[in-house]
Amino acid sequence: MKNIDIRTTQLDVAKGRASLQEIVQLYLSRIREKNEELNLFTQTYPDEALEKASLIQKKLENGTAGKLAGAVIGMKEAIVQKGKTATAGSRMLSTFKSVYSATVVEKLEAEDAIIIGRMNMDEFAMGSSNENSAHGPARNPHNSTMVPGGSSGGSAAAVAAGMCHATLGSDTGGSIRQPASLCGVVGLKPTYGRVSRYGLIAYASSFDCIGPLTTNVEDAARLLQVMAGRDARDSTTSTIAAGDYISALDESVEGLKIGVPSQYFGDGLDPEIKERIETVIQELENKGAVPVPIDMPSTPFAIATYYILATAEASSNLARYDGIRFGHRAQNKLKEALIAEKKAIEAANGDISTLDSALVRLYKQSRTEGFGTEVKRRIMLGTYVLSAGYYDAYYGKAQRIRRMIQDDFTSAFKKVDVLVSPTSPTTAFELGAKTDDPLQMYLSDIYTISANLAGIPGISVPAGFHSNGLPIGIQFTAPHFNESVLFRAGKAVESLISDL
Repeated sequence: MKNIDIRTTQLDVAKGRASLQEIVQLYLSRIREKNEELNLFTQTYPDEALEKASLIQKKLENGTAGKLAGAVIGMKEAIVQKGKTATAGSRMLSTFKSVYSATVVEKLEAEDAIIIGRMNMDEFAMGSSNENSAHGPARNPHNSTMVPGGSSGGSAAAVAAGMCHATLGSDTGGSIRQPASLCGVVGLKPTYGRVSRYGLIAYASSFDCIGPLTTNVEDAARLLQVMAGRDARDSTTSTIAAGDYISALDESVEGLKIGVPSQYFGDGLDPEIKERIETVIQELENKGAVPVPIDMPSTPFAIATYYILATAEASSNLARYDGIRFGHRAQNKLKEALIAEKKAIEAANGDISTLDSALVRLYKQSRTEGFGTEVKRRIMLGTYVLSAGYYDAYYGKAQRIRRMIQDDFTSAFKKVDVLVSPTSPTTAFELGAKTDDPLQMYLSDIYTISANLAGIPGISVPAGFHSNGLPIGIQFTAPHFNESVLFRAGKAVESLISDL
């Protein structure tokens, strides 16, 4: 179902061709029509959204509306909103209701965006298919037997299905860009520190980024323009001023140096996707861009490095969910555990050296019930690489390789303005196809993970369709805090793709 962009909506409202209430009603009707099949929205706010639409309509009429007036936005479950349940796709947080809103939520609402609901996701953002969710799997609107990608699968698929103008997702190893590619929408991962993470339920704190999923590149630029900036509540946000992202859309690609890393076009890439990306590069060259061969020698180590460092951070971040301080508590287990502990001590004649305390057993039961299989897998892996005797061999070495990967990008960007690659090695795959093979699932992010390791920005833009009828995405990455050049390259692809 084709979507309309934010600017078109604003023009329609300004010219009286539609009211905001009608637009919100349109999206709500699409959600009612398709969500049972696709399972993309976990919550919707019809009354609130219509009430806000009425208030913003009046602002538009008297000239006081914000920059995003008319924009209807969906919010990934990991981004908290005051008074709304934020499960992060997990049974562990099934009853958690936030007492505050994330900075990005505050910024969007300050510019009169309407948040219509919350989006399905992989549990704690751990996944590449949106099958690891307490809400059940999300589905791809192009073919409901296929995955939408992950972990922001609900966010990407909702835009592709025309259920809202745009959504916010989070990207730890490709969780915005990969589902954007599989669903045929635009997905932007900003530079680490460009957008505040305050209010994002953490997976891996040195990797996580919040970014938009949109119908077109212009809407991504509009949303980033509002969300970017320093936040005193997030010490990792940068003081570097945001660019004029909207103006960047008007720049041609003539003279733009596009690096083409050989490592991103080798084994494992679907031949048809490779051919499509190479065709797009050729068309960009015809428009004046300059392709430049680039070597990224540390790329083969990216997957292993990421799954050591990210899981180590996940082990630390998720330790707080123990049923006592935060998260699901195993029901009626504490009294039972205390009784069992007393009996065990009596049976052991006072030797309790090998016995778990009642509290430890409660922790174990609560976490067993609250976490899903993939989250448990990553917590155990992360705990292992941080354990005594293995820290230097795994975690310490991975940090050194992360620096090597960052150095590869630094060297490359001395020669070129952007790097180009496929976003995903394949198009969307069938539900269940990779759930029993975690390594194959992890390889779905092979082209996106390096940007998170280096902290640089990346964007996925639709590059047409595979012969199987599913979308293909092209990815650009750029130097730190140079999102403008991503919008420039992305807009150029958007303008030529319909002719290919």
